[in-house]
Amino acid sequence: MPVINFNYQDLCRLIGEDVPKEILTERIPMLGADMQDTTDGDEMSVEFFPSRPDLFSVEGVARALRAFLGFEKGLKRYDVEESGLTLRVDPSVKSVRPEIAAAVVWDVDIDDAFIRSLMEVQEKLHITIGRKRAKVAIGVHDLDKVKSPFLYAGVDPESHSFIPLGKTEGWNLREILDNHEKGRDYAHLMDGMEVYPLITDADGEVLSFPPIINGTLTTVTDNTRNLLIDMTGTDRKAVDGAMNILVTSLAERGGRIATVRLEGEEVRVTPDLDPVSLTLDIDNCNEFLGTRLTPEDMSDCMARMGYGSKVVGESLALEAPATRLDLLHPVDLMEDVAVAYGYERFGSTPVTVQTYGSEMPFTTTANGIRDIMTGLSYFEVTTLILSNPHDEFTRMGMQEGRVVSVSNPITEDHTCMRAHLIPSMMRVLRRNKHRDLPQRIFEVGDVLKWTKTHRHVAALCVHSKASFTEMKSIAESLLREMSLDYELNASDHPMFIPGRVASISVDGEEIGHFGEMSAAVIGTYEIGYPITALELDLGPKLN
Repeated sequence: MPVINFNYQDLCRLIGEDVPKEILTERIPMLGADMQDTTDGDEMSVEFFPSRPDLFSVEGVARALRAFLGFEKGLKRYDVEESGLTLRVDPSVKSVRPEIAAAVVWDVDIDDAFIRSLMEVQEKLHITIGRKRAKVAIGVHDLDKVKSPFLYAGVDPESHSFIPLGKTEGWNLREILDNHEKGRDYAHLMDGMEVYPLITDADGEVLSFPPIINGTLTTVTDNTRNLLIDMTGTDRKAVDGAMNILVTSLAERGGRIATVRLEGEEVRVTPDLDPVSLTLDIDNCNEFLGTRLTPEDMSDCMARMGYGSKVVGESLALEAPATRLDLLHPVDLMEDVAVAYGYERFGSTPVTVQTYGSEMPFTTTANGIRDIMTGLSYFEVTTLILSNPHDEFTRMGMQEGRVVSVSNPITEDHTCMRAHLIPSMMRVLRRNKHRDLPQRIFEVGDVLKWTKTHRHVAALCVHSKASFTEMKSIAESLLREMSLDYELNASDHPMFIPGRVASISVDGEEIGHFGEMSAAVIGTYEIGYPITALELDLGPKLN
C-alpha cells in the first residue's frame, strides 16, 4: 500500500488549525490508514489503503481531516475558470495512447513543501492508478514557456528530437528509449507501436513524450508561477480521476484551476470537478451497519466524510467529490457512514461458541512436500497463477487445450489461468540463466484444468549433466516419502525427449510425468543447458 510522507507543520497549515500531533496520530487511521513513523520530529508517514487515491498527498489528507474533524464539513468546492487554451487531439494517437486530459493551475507559489508534495503525489498516482504509467502518465510543465494551441499526436519515432529532462543533448524518440534512464525503464510501454505519442505547442516545441519523459523546455523551477498539466493513458475514467486529484491538491496550496478545451473526434473540457450525485437509503444503511442513526445524524456523518448531504424523505441525496474514484456501490457509501460514526463505537459481541483451528489436510500434505523437496536440495519458488496460451502450450510443444481466459487482461503475458506449473517455472529459469549452475527449483501450487482447481508439485533442474536418471531418483524419493504405491512406465510427452520420459501412475491413474526436456522447448526459453523436469497432480494424495 502507498506510504505518504509529509511534515506535521505543513499538514496543520493546510488544515488551517493547529491540531495536536497525538490527535492526528489517533484520528488519521480511522480514515483507512496505518500510521508509520511519527517519532522523527515533525516528519510523519502514513500508509493509506489503495482504495483512496484522493488521500495520496498531504493536501488530500488535510482536506479530508478538515471535514472529518468538524472544521469544514461538507463538500469542498473549487472555483474553475476558463483558460482559453486549446489542445488538439490527433486521431493518430487512438491506437497508441488514446486518452488525454489537460488543465491549467495559475498563481502557484513554489517552495520546498510544494515541490516535495508534487513529487510525492505524482509518484503515488503513477504507481497506483497509473499502473506504473501504463494506464496513466502525468506531465507537469511551466505554462509560460509554451504557446497554445497544443497538439497531441502520434509521430514517427525518428521525426522529432528534443532535450529530455536531466540531459543537455537532444535525441529523437527512439534514441530516448535507448539512452535515457526513464526511456529504458518504460520502453516496454512502446513495444509494437509504429508511432509514438508526443505533445507539442503552437511553435512545434516538444512539451512531453508521454509516458516516458518531459522536455527540459518546460521544466518547473522556483520561478514558475503557472502550470500546464497533461494526463495521458488508456482509460478515461482513470485519466480524469487522476487529473482531478492532482489539480485539487494544487488548489489546496492556493493555485487557481482553469480548464483546457480538447478538440478531436469529440470536443470536451477538462478538468471536470462537478460532484457526482448519489442516493443512500437510510433504512438499508442502518440495517447493514446495525445502527439506529437518525436521518440528520447520518447526514452529518456523510458531511464529515466530505460529501454534500441532504435528507430527502427516507434517503440521503449526496454529492460526492470528483476525487472519490472508489465509489462503485452503495456499500461504499455505507462504509463511509461507519467511518464517520466511528468503528470504535460499534462495540463487540462476546464469543459464545468455542472452536479450534487446524490445518486443512491438503495444506498439511503440501507443507510436507515442501520439506521433502527442500531436503532434496531444491529451492522453492512461487509464480503467478496467470499465464498465457503461448507459454502454456506452444512453447512447451503441446497442442492448445481449454483454459480459463481473463476477459480484460492487463498484459499479453497474463491472459489465462495456468494449466501447468512447468511453463511458469521455465520463465524463472530464463530470467536467472546468468546465475551459477546447477539450479534446482520446485513449486507447490494450484492450476486450473478447465474449471476445476488442482494442486500440483513441479521440479526443474538445469546444469550441464542433467539427466533422466537424476530426475528419476528425485521422483522416486518424493513418491516414497509421500508413502504412495506408484508405477513408472515408459511414455511419450511432447515437452520431453522421446525415450527419456516416464509417466507416474497411482492406483492405475496417471498423475504426472518426468524426464529430459526437448531441445526445442529449451531453445524457446533461450537456455543453453539440459533441463530435467517433473510435474505431479497431488489430487490422489490429497483426496
